[in-house]
Amino acid sequence: MKYGAVFPQYEMPTTVENIRKFMTQVEAMGYDFVLAYDHVLGANPDRDGGWEGRPYDYEDAFHEVLTLFSYAAGITTTLEFATGILILPQRQTALVAKQAAQVDLFSGGRFRLGIGIGWNHLEYESLGEDFSTRGKRTVEQIEVMKLLWQHDLVTFKGDHHTLDDVGIKPLPVQRPIPIWFGGGADAVLKRMAIHGDGWMPGGMPLNAVKPRLEKLHQYLADVGRDPADFGIDPFVAPHRYEDVLGHIETWRGLGATHASIVTLGAGYTTVDQHLAALETMIKQVK
Repeated sequence: MKYGAVFPQYEMPTTVENIRKFMTQVEAMGYDFVLAYDHVLGANPDRDGGWEGRPYDYEDAFHEVLTLFSYAAGITTTLEFATGILILPQRQTALVAKQAAQVDLFSGGRFRLGIGIGWNHLEYESLGEDFSTRGKRTVEQIEVMKLLWQHDLVTFKGDHHTLDDVGIKPLPVQRPIPIWFGGGADAVLKRMAIHGDGWMPGGMPLNAVKPRLEKLHQYLADVGRDPADFGIDPFVAPHRYEDVLGHIETWRGLGATHASIVTLGAGYTTVDQHLAALETMIKQVK
């Protein structure tokens, strides 16, 4: 199992010095990867229409995840990177393909692109994309990105994309870059079984995961794929479990190949506090 540290970007001062410290120290601790959440825009909670019950607002800092990883790739040597998750349909497909290829190139192939469709309609509206068609567009986006990552020139005509003999050179190291899926709806499970390399169930409770895993395994079998070759990367928050090692072992028994350690929500406010908690955790599991 590979262990990752979730980047606690909105619970520490978001300075370049803190980013450097976090990335280089978790690498030195022995973590295999860093996972970062993605949001482009946060809303004013007092806006017309409300923002009640949302997990964050405009005061919560989110670094743009692909440029963040481009920087981190240049100051590390073994650390891998994963978006967990990037909201793909609110972005231009060829631009994501280009940016992801750059991260993969700069890191020497140390990158996983975790994707999802998101819930924040305001981000879609502000970025000029259609919230209502986001699920359907995702499949075509994946097809386009994989073509761009693997070929110097691409010609493609779909329902949402037209590419006329174009390319994104330089190509990535990994061809194609692994694509992992967030979410757990039935349509998403079917989609990832066909097009994905792994599942990011996030903090989904185990009693909700198990029936979804059964469905996912069936969908993988339906398309001739072995579940043993399909990755699983859940969130593990040590401060939420009395027996966190037992919790990880349960996940391992369910086929988890990765575990993303979450220190967010534990009351920490500095990079040093988050790093101390991460160091304690990695010493227990490795």
